[in-house]
Amino acid sequence: MPFRIIKNDITKVEADAIVNAANSSLLGGGGVDGAIHRAAGMGLLKECMTLGGCKTGQAKITKGYKMPCKYIIHTVGPVWRGGENGEKELLYSCYEKSLQLAKEYKCESVAFPLISSGIYGYPKDKAMQVAVSAITDFLAENDMDIAMVVLDKNVVSVSEGLIYDVRRYIDENYESFGGADRCAFGAAPFKMSAVQDRMLEETCNAALPVDFDKLDESFSQALLRLIDEKGMTDVQVYKKANIDRRLFSKIRSDVNYKPKKQTAVSLAVALELDISETQKLLEKAGYTLSNSIKFDVIIKFFIENRKYNIYEINETLFAFDQSLIGA
Repeated sequence: MPFRIIKNDITKVEADAIVNAANSSLLGGGGVDGAIHRAAGMGLLKECMTLGGCKTGQAKITKGYKMPCKYIIHTVGPVWRGGENGEKELLYSCYEKSLQLAKEYKCESVAFPLISSGIYGYPKDKAMQVAVSAITDFLAENDMDIAMVVLDKNVVSVSEGLIYDVRRYIDENYESFGGADRCAFGAAPFKMSAVQDRMLEETCNAALPVDFDKLDESFSQALLRLIDEKGMTDVQVYKKANIDRRLFSKIRSDVNYKPKKQTAVSLAVALELDISETQKLLEKAGYTLSNSIKFDVIIKFFIENRKYNIYEINETLFAFDQSLIGA
């Protein structure tokens, strides 16, 4: 997936490049910086001693040593001083310069910590907003798998008002079945008798054979038709859907390709389909949005309110411990 948020220890994430939230000396420190130096070993410190430090908002690159990456990109974030001293621009530059280095060294995947959000005091929600802005700006013109690695789900930048609205929508629409099927009105679980069960099986076995030459259009065919109807390009769609170009090519070239549900939903979001159109597209891949799955209810909230920013949707899904949409 081009951009995702994951909960993990960044020293254990496998990527072509890991970004280190360093101090200006590049000789190690506390937090993420210290953890990366300890994981990489003394070879990293020796190379860093030859680099002459690094200015705030800039980035330098070293080998990965004992880390599960080819490179470590070191960038120095700003200290938070109230927000009126160029902190936002400097923090944006940290991501921008790091991604430029990753591109220069032909990295296909990069993992970031939330820069400056530790001892430098940058408010986590504001730091996440800058990170998402810089990363999405880069992805608009480039292809790369980028992960934001966090330890605390509360760092996401979704507003409290949006979280409240989503919680209220879930409370009003989410049908918790407790593992048992219920009817639409919440009645007690229905259990068929042995006779009814046998009658149902006989009915299914006696069903008319399917004429496979008269099947409806596939997911791939429906998707390509909708792209044409919306007047969009393939690039616009897979960028807005937050999916990889190679995956999109597979969907386009294979008429029988069945995507994962998260991918199908992301494409519906990219096309800005309404709820009825979304359901119809998902049905082509054998899926639906129901009120008995929290992930589905959250997606329905955004579509019904015509909120199609996939990064905002993913931040909200992350806040509710749900799978993200995209590849």
